[in-house]
Amino acid sequence: MPQVPQTFFDALAVRTWCGLALRALGRAREEIDAINVYPVADGDTGTNLYLTMESAVAAVEAVFDGHGTLTERKPPLADAARAMAHGALIGARGNSGTILAQLLRGMAQVLAADGETAHTDGEGLRLALRRAADSARHAVAHPVEGTVLSVASAAADAADDTDGDCGTVARAAYEGACAALAATPGQLAVLERAGVVDAGGRGLVAVLAALVETFTGEVPVFTVLEAHARVEAVLDSGAPEVAPCEGGGPAFEVIYLLEADDSAVTRLRQRLDALGDSLVVVGGDGLWNVHVHVDDAGAAVEAGVEAGRPYRIRITHFGLGDVHTTGAERPPRERAQRAVVAVVPGEGLAGLYGEAGATTVLARPGEPPASGELVAAVRRAHAREVVLLPNDAELRHTAAAAAEQARAEGVRVALIPTRSAVQGIAALAVHEPERRFDEDVVSMTSAAGATRYAEVAVAERQSWTMAGICQAGDVLGLVDGDVAVIGADVTATARAVLDRMLAAGGELVTLVLGDEAPVSVADILEIHVRESYLAVDTVVYRGGRQGALLLIGVE
Repeated sequence: MPQVPQTFFDALAVRTWCGLALRALGRAREEIDAINVYPVADGDTGTNLYLTMESAVAAVEAVFDGHGTLTERKPPLADAARAMAHGALIGARGNSGTILAQLLRGMAQVLAADGETAHTDGEGLRLALRRAADSARHAVAHPVEGTVLSVASAAADAADDTDGDCGTVARAAYEGACAALAATPGQLAVLERAGVVDAGGRGLVAVLAALVETFTGEVPVFTVLEAHARVEAVLDSGAPEVAPCEGGGPAFEVIYLLEADDSAVTRLRQRLDALGDSLVVVGGDGLWNVHVHVDDAGAAVEAGVEAGRPYRIRITHFGLGDVHTTGAERPPRERAQRAVVAVVPGEGLAGLYGEAGATTVLARPGEPPASGELVAAVRRAHAREVVLLPNDAELRHTAAAAAEQARAEGVRVALIPTRSAVQGIAALAVHEPERRFDEDVVSMTSAAGATRYAEVAVAERQSWTMAGICQAGDVLGLVDGDVAVIGADVTATARAVLDRMLAAGGELVTLVLGDEAPVSVADILEIHVRESYLAVDTVVYRGGRQGALLLIGVE
């Protein structure tokens, strides 16, 4: 169905643009991944851009949902623009996603300024595109021409030379970006050797095409024949030919969110710049997203600790034999026949699942993964058949959407509706890759279904539960998702939960301890099970920062 064009930049236009940009990046993701050779040929630029925009979309939708509960009117432009920027900032992935987050932040600074109507016309869009390009360039420690920065600057230059409404300005920016993208191989030798255009710039062209569609209702055709021919040639050949790099490069990518003031971030930039390369620091107003490639990941994180409070820390090893570390072309990896992809709530369980051969997606407290992250994990598993374990009842629809997308890409996916990580452990314990796929799935589903699950957590606020009214600070024992016990002591509550579960029988108790659980609770519960229930074994795992104090499984 053709898009109904927006006539000026308001909250609905922000929402429409973000949604169309996400769809455009979804369509172009594989193409962009395939031509990704700079700054690291790790084939994930398209995926990172998609995940970053997906986070922006979720934040904008949350503003509309919250506003809709109060009034039928749409939210103010400033609220939607700030939500877009904040969502992109906290969800930014990789070098390309981090720069996209700053581009959106730069636009939001103009769109959200000086009231509701000051920057909603073509002039406002010109100002927003200029602020976006300038702020993104400022965020990169050592800007390089022939990258997304060049494409963004060209889009802003073309907009500056255009008069008219938002649709006219958006189209000019798009055409300027297309021309700049076609020129990137002549600006950056690694692109010319590989015969490709810049992947990040290609992603920005898709985002600007969505901006044109937002204000004109028309989907612009990617008409830069030189750039398109280069992309098609790469896709036909299977992979870009990457020439050897002199001296290789850092072994780790480090990304984290940081709460810190401006002066501390200025010092942080200097320190990280001395540690590695590909440094991008975006954000402001006390919240920053830090991205850098280094050999000493620990030092990069320590620098963040000295500057403020880093969290959501992601460290990725580029790997031995990686293009970035050796300069050689990465040989194609043979697809495995079968893999397991699992969502896990803590670093400890991620290690446990990883040792068992699963590809993991870490779900931090209050930060459930998006469907794009699950799809990315399925691709990372690189298998013909995948068993998906969401390990959370709230992720059912997210996991189903990811499974459908993976199936559309030719992967056979079975979704086992595990509602807790302990059910996932039970399923993984009976996983046998050599069995027929259907038989393996049935066995894993049966093991998960036979495992009752519980958790012990602390109430954050007063609320009504199935066990009565709890107060903030009470210890809650939840069995199969419902509050069954309210107590004041973690160990006593956990013991009461265990007794309830074992009253119906059981042969094995699984305990997964969070970092904030009392040190003695595992020993006390293990002794309690041994003395009170004959022939029942207990296994204990350390879950790390998993949200709940304790996860319990009985099978």
